[in-house]
Amino acid sequence: MPHPAPAVVPAPVTDRTTEVADGVHAFVQPPGGWCLNNAGVIVSEGRSALVDTVATESRARALRRAALRLTPAAPQAVVNTHFHGDHAFGNHLFPEALVVGHERTRTEMIASGLHLTGLWPDVDWGTLTLVPPALTFRDALTLHVGSVRAEVVHVGPRAHTSNDSVVWLPEQKVLFTGDLVMSGVTPFFLMGSLAGSLAALERLRAFGATTVVPGHGPVCGPEVFDTVEGYLRRVAELAAQGRAAGLTPVETAREADLGPYADLLDSERLVPNLHRAFAELAGTEAAEALPMPVMEKALGEMIAYHGRPPHCLA
Repeated sequence: MPHPAPAVVPAPVTDRTTEVADGVHAFVQPPGGWCLNNAGVIVSEGRSALVDTVATESRARALRRAALRLTPAAPQAVVNTHFHGDHAFGNHLFPEALVVGHERTRTEMIASGLHLTGLWPDVDWGTLTLVPPALTFRDALTLHVGSVRAEVVHVGPRAHTSNDSVVWLPEQKVLFTGDLVMSGVTPFFLMGSLAGSLAALERLRAFGATTVVPGHGPVCGPEVFDTVEGYLRRVAELAAQGRAAGLTPVETAREADLGPYADLLDSERLVPNLHRAFAELAGTEAAEALPMPVMEKALGEMIAYHGRPPHCLA
């Protein structure tokens, strides 16, 4: 008789933060895979703001504890870098905060609702209430947290998603990238674009950051941009080779050699990434979304390629 698959044990819930610059803290959730994102807490002159929240109720409560230890006043603002639930489902546990995001972050968050929870029904999501951004912007805005100036900039039109924003602290030279950058974790651009992701990296480099807080994975320096770019260009090469050979994206993935990028966490994302890269080779514009049936097929093939649904340790 076959043995049942072992239960997936969630990663420990942490309420620890790391100070990456004066008054700037990273809330990092290792190892950084599916739904284990990073958030930020900016503290100055008795005031605070968050960059993103987290996926589950228990993790959001841990983030709140961490923020209130840094200053007793609850955060005045939450900036969502994009609409994905692992960066936004915890918004409702910060009722004192004004939620800020790109205009499409609001519309796409409302459209997707709590759909993410259905992808991993075994995760203890807790009681969630969707709170989309109440203040939206199109290109950029500036948030002042005490004496800290935080520039919130939309990096588009389509990279990881259609609504990616970064938070740049020019005096501290700290850049919160959302999921435009992942550290030690495989990039994911099925809902975005390959060409747009490469263009976004050039914009991120131009900020001149010395500290990068990625959407997932450890805090790092600007050298992470080279790793992300290398992976993206390798996917572009594989797509071109696979298409020329008459292969499908999943067939290309099965024959692929990712070289130095093979050990990035959640490597199964190669399949949906190749679907997007193939589409762009066929003429899909960087700003254009893939049709939903194509995305659903890509995710189904990712599961088949991986041999099981991807692990979500949230």
